[in-house]
Parts: sequence; C-alpha cells; structure tokens
Amino acid sequence: MPPACFCSSNPASTSISKFISDQPFLSLLETNCHTIKDLTKIHAQLIKTGLAKDTIAVSRVLAFCAAPGPARNLDYAFSVFSHIEKPNLFTWNTIIRGFCQSSHPHVAISLFVDMLTNSTVHPENLTYPSVFKAYTQLGLARDGAQLHGRIIKLGFEHDPFIRNSIIHMYADCGLFGSARKLFDESVDTNVVAWNSMVMGLAKCGEVDESWRLFCKIPCRNDISWNTMISGYVRNGKWVDALSLFAEMQQRQIRPSEFTLVSMLNACAKLGALEQGKWIHRYIKKSDINNIDRNTIVATAIIDMYCKCGDIKTARQVFQSTPQKALSGWNSMILGLATNGFEEEAFQLFTELEQSSNLNPDSVSFIGVLTASNHSVRVDKAREYFKVMKETYGIEPTIKHYGCLVDVLGRAGLIEQAAEVIKSMPMKPDAIIWGSLLSACRRCRDVGVAELAARNLLLAGPDETSAHVLMSNVYAASGDFKKAVNERTKMKKKKMEKQPGCSFIEVDGEVHEFLSGGDLGYYY
Repeated sequence: MPPACFCSSNPASTSISKFISDQPFLSLLETNCHTIKDLTKIHAQLIKTGLAKDTIAVSRVLAFCAAPGPARNLDYAFSVFSHIEKPNLFTWNTIIRGFCQSSHPHVAISLFVDMLTNSTVHPENLTYPSVFKAYTQLGLARDGAQLHGRIIKLGFEHDPFIRNSIIHMYADCGLFGSARKLFDESVDTNVVAWNSMVMGLAKCGEVDESWRLFCKIPCRNDISWNTMISGYVRNGKWVDALSLFAEMQQRQIRPSEFTLVSMLNACAKLGALEQGKWIHRYIKKSDINNIDRNTIVATAIIDMYCKCGDIKTARQVFQSTPQKALSGWNSMILGLATNGFEEEAFQLFTELEQSSNLNPDSVSFIGVLTASNHSVRVDKAREYFKVMKETYGIEPTIKHYGCLVDVLGRAGLIEQAAEVIKSMPMKPDAIIWGSLLSACRRCRDVGVAELAARNLLLAGPDETSAHVLMSNVYAASGDFKKAVNERTKMKKKKMEKQPGCSFIEVDGEVHEFLSGGDLGYYY
C-alpha cells in the first residue's frame, strides 16, 4: 500500500507502522477489532484522545467499516468520511470503492463527482476502476464512456487496471463493439480482459462466440473456467456445462462457489441426480465458505434435489440448514408441490408464516398456488390469492394468475377461468391461453376453446400448440372434420410440432432423447 495513501506529508511505511504500534487504540483496531460494535468503541476512544483528527487514524477507521466483510457498515463509513476536514486521496478512494462494491453504486459516482468539483485532491489511477465498476453495476456504460474519454485525455488508457475495468463495463453492458475495439487495441491483454469478454458474450446469449474466445485464452485461470461454465448454464447448455466441469475437475482446477451453484442448477435441469450428489459431497468436503451458513449454496442444493425428485434428501438438507433464507423455504415449498406432496407444501407454508421471522413473498405464493393446482384445490387457490393481496400487499403477477386459471381449468370451471383472464390487469400471454385451451379439451368446451385458440395464435402466430390442442378439442367433441382441418392448417403453414426432449441419467452419464431423434451420450 503506497505511503501517500495515509496522509499528505507522505510518511514512510515504517513510520506509519511505528505510529500505529505506539497508539494502543490503533493497535487494537489492527489486531482485536472484528465487528462494527468493536469499531465504535475504539472510535469513541480515538475521539476522546483527539486521535480521530489524525489522518492515519481516521483512515484506518474508514478502511475497516468500508471494506467488504461481516463488519462492513457504509452508513458509519460515510459518517466518518463526512467528518474528515480535508480528505486525502486514500480516504476518497476508500469511500468510493466501498460504495462501488455495495448495493448503492450510484453513491460512488456521486462521491466521485463531488471529488472532481469540490476537492483539491485529484483522482488518480487507483480511483477510476471503482467508478467504472459502479457504472457497470448500474448498466450505465454510455455514461461511463464519457469518463473513458477523460481517461484518454489524462493519458491513463494504458493502465492495465483501468483498461480492464473499462472493457468489463462495455462487455457486461452489451456494448461489444466498444469492448472489442479496446480489447484488440491492447498490446498486453491479460487474462482479466479475456474473462470479461467471455462473460459479456455469454451474458448476452452469444455463448458459441464466448466459447471460441475462451479456447483462445493463452493462459486461463480458475475464473476463466468458472465464467465459461456459468455462461453455458445461463444459456441453457447444461450438458456442455457438465462436460466442461468434468474437464475442469480432471485438470484439478478448483471451482468457485458460483460455479458450484451453476452446476447444481444444471443438474436440476437435467435431472442428473448422481452428479448433483457428487457436487453436494464435494461442497461438504471442501467446506465452501462455510456451507452451513451459505444460504445461496444451500438453496441451490435443496432446489437440485427437489427437481431431481429426491424429496427425502431435500428435506434433510433444508432441516439441517441453521440459517434458512426465504429462497430456501420457497424452493422446498415448490419442490413439495411439484413432487406430489401438496399437503406438506401447505403445512410448510404455514410454518413459514407462523414459526419463522420471515414473510412470504411472491415466489412463496407461486409455490402454494402450484400445490393448489396439482391437488385441484380451488378453495386453497382462492384463499392464497386473497391472502397474498389483502394480508401481504403483494400484487399478483401473470404467473400467479396462470396458476389460478390452471386450477380452475383442471376443476372443470371453464367459465370462471375465462372470467379470471378477463379480469387480469395485464395482457394474458401464450401460457395462460394455452392452459385454458388445454382445459377445454378435457371438458369438450368448443366455444371457449375457439376463443382461447384465437388469442393463443395472436400471442404467437407460430404457436403450433393452438392447432394441436384445437384439433384435439374438436376430436373429443366428435367433430373430426374440423379436427383434420386444424392439422391441415399446420401443414399449409409448414408448421411442425416441436419434438419432445427428455434427459435420463444412467451410472452418472446423462442421455438425451428426442422424439424421432437419435440417442446422445453426454457426461
């Protein structure tokens, strides 16, 4: 850490160390301060002794509460910063970096502007990466491009940290022309820039191009592998993700927490239970960031077991998780609902309401509405719909309305389902019209079916299910002429029914089956 960071007089680093060691409370800050409560006590003593006015002392206090970690408190950090009479470059950089790494990156940009307009201290090369990161988090690459212009004027464009942060901003926000131009112009492009381009391309759906770029990285690091795997999962290429993960393991490259979550999601999508179990064992063995307290990883494990049909293990993981996040409750409720344990889903929702310190959110209600749907409990669906709006003030989304329409349709209440669709505050999508049309086939309600089919085709002119379901409705009602006519319309439009796709895992190997297609073998 450069000595100039601490105070304007630029003391040598040895002088700084001696100064800290000579001050008991500053020494405590370095050795025995672990929480914000500890910090406030030490800070109070620094204020009493007058040391709080010293640049070195206040810099250490600010760095402690602004840095990422369990003791971070940006409100306290901002208060400390506001009381510094003449902030130096280190304190400006510390507070800006603190907010750029938070959920309030706009504050980092505001502080940077304040630094430019109201301070005698000018930003230097260590200041700018944090500001570009804030623009990236906000998705404001076009605004960040103006700051890029300032960088060029100041002659900082060849600084590798600044250049990498600009490439990352452009790539993450989808401005690939600007990202590629800067990337290609770089003489000494390092792996950070390569990773940013791979990530940006995958994020915007260009996963094949992302893979081609990944293959060209001259010296990949663990982030390169983690980024590519996450990109595959993001784009639904789960088999490719599993294959690349297997290669990563063969090369003994340690996956990140986020990669393991991505792989658990891939296993969930593929129904690859054995591979999911292996990843779970790997996580427990490696103790990724204290698995018992990592709610993101715990939720991904629960979700994987639920989607692979292993409800027993999902329950065990859920029950053994000491700090249950709402996402974990939601995954377990939905898992029970979709695996034939509807009553247990209702009970767990009640437990969430009564025994936890959490309130259900919109996803929680999708879980119990799904349980109501699968058990054809119209009374439960109406009750939860009412509670969601009146008790918790949650406005139903199109997914909630879809669940309600589906359960009414399954119960044969076609007219009521149609009324719900008419009452929706948003435009019904193809899924809702398809749900109503499917219900009409079971109940042989040709009139409502024709209404649903017309709207389904308006929602998606290439939607083959409208013709297929309408043909089935006509056939079920005995009108075979119209049933054949619907099939004829599909042929004239050169529309083909999308083939079904299934995945089966045998001895840890995932096999993909397409109706009418070949058998594929994947790891």
